[in-house]
Amino acid sequence: MRESPKTESSSQAPGAHAAAPDGLLASLKQLLKTVLETLQVRLELLGTELEAEKSRLFDVLVMALLALVFLALGLVLLCGAVILLFPDGWRLAAAAGLAMFFLAGGVALVLLARRRLRNPLGMFHASAQELARDRGEP
Repeated sequence: MRESPKTESSSQAPGAHAAAPDGLLASLKQLLKTVLETLQVRLELLGTELEAEKSRLFDVLVMALLALVFLALGLVLLCGAVILLFPDGWRLAAAAGLAMFFLAGGVALVLLARRRLRNPLGMFHASAQELARDRGEP
C-alpha cells in the first residue's frame, strides 16, 4: 500500500531542515576564518611598520650624535684656530669663521633630525589606511 502524499512531504521536511544548520555552521566557520586571516594580515602589517619606525628612530639618533660631534668639533677648532693658525690681529676672526661653519653644520643636522621625527604620515599610517578600506571608507 502506498503512503499518502502528505506522509512523503512530511518525511522530507525534517531532512531539509537538518541541512540548514549545517550550512549556517559552515558559513559561520568560513566567516570566522576570514576574520582571523584579516586580523593576521593586519598584525603582520603592524609588525612591519614597527620595524620601519625602529629604523627611522635609529637614523634620527645617529643624526643627533653626528650633530653633537660637529658641535664639539666646532668648539675644538675654535680653540685651535685662535692659538695656532693666524697672526695676532686675525686670530679671533679666523676662529669665529671656522666655528660658525661647524656650528651651522651641527644646527642643520639637528633640524634634519627634527624634520624626520615629525613625519607627516604618522605612525601606523598603512595600517590605518587598510582598516579604513575594510570599513569601506575612501
